[in-house]
Order: sequence, then structure tokens, then C-alpha cells
Amino acid sequence: MNIPNLLTMVRFLLIPVFVYFFFSENQYGLEIAVSIFVLAGITDTLDGYFARRLNQITRLGIVLDPLADKIMLVTVLASVTISNNIPIWIIAVVAVKELLMIVGAFTLYNDRDIVIPANKFGKITTILSYMAILAVLFELPFNRAVLYSYITMTIITLFIYINYFLSFKRQHQLDLIKK
Repeated sequence: MNIPNLLTMVRFLLIPVFVYFFFSENQYGLEIAVSIFVLAGITDTLDGYFARRLNQITRLGIVLDPLADKIMLVTVLASVTISNNIPIWIIAVVAVKELLMIVGAFTLYNDRDIVIPANKFGKITTILSYMAILAVLFELPFNRAVLYSYITMTIITLFIYINYFLSFKRQHQLDLIKK
């Protein structure tokens, strides 16, 4: 197993650890959980960096990396929702978006071995997700503005990726017709 895939596996392992500390009675449980969430973000950045820098992009990593990110994000948002820090409709919007992204990515990968790379909108959305979650958890004065900016960007990003998906599917259909 290479370094990027190992870092992705670490992210999967951090998910239940986050949940444990988030809901624990430990005096520093929230701080530890937030640290775990930030560590997951750092491992995500590092695995992408190492995959490209060391030319260690693998089929396994292409599938598992975004899956680990999405599961961690939905887990964190679900935990924050359960603790009554954000309305349930927010986790519903994010979960639907992430599920559609997983299904779309799986479909393109299975049909044509196509992976839609993260674009600037996806990266902005990811950064906003971290900012929103941290702002809500630490009850910063602007937490709702950041949270709603994140949700708005999530919806915009979903439509952008749906457009990518449909254009790839149309191209695939045109390729089939030409044959």
C-alpha cells in the first residue's frame, strides 16, 4: 500500500474516533473531535499531494479518497445535527448532494473509467464546509452566514458536477453512435 492510500485509510479510521470523542463525556471531547476532523482534512490534502508528487495515483485511491471525504463530512454534519447545532435540512441537502456525487462518479468510473477531478468549486465548497463546521462548533458570531454560504456553494457545486456528468454521458452516447 502506498502513502496516499495509507493516508486515505487513516481517514476512514478517524471517522469512528471522531464520533466517539464528539459524543463522549470527556472534558475535552469536543476539542479532540475537532482536532480529529482537522487532522482528516490535513490527511486529505497530504494524500492528494503525495499521489501527484510521487506519481502514486491508483485505482483504489481514485475510488476510496473521495469516499472517505464524503463519509467523514456527512458523519461530522450528522453529529453536529444530532447535537442540535444545525437544522436537519442542512444534513439532508449535503447528504443528497454527496450521494448523487458518489452514484455519478461510480457510474462514470464503471462505464468509461472516467474520474471527474475536483474543480475550484468543489475545493471552495470543501474549504467552506470546514469553516462552517468549525464556526458552528465554536459558536462564532458569523457561524450562520458561513453555514449558509457553504450550503449555497454545495448546491451550486452539485449543479456544476451534474452538468459535467451529463456532458460526459452525452459524449459517451455520441461515441457509441459513431462506432
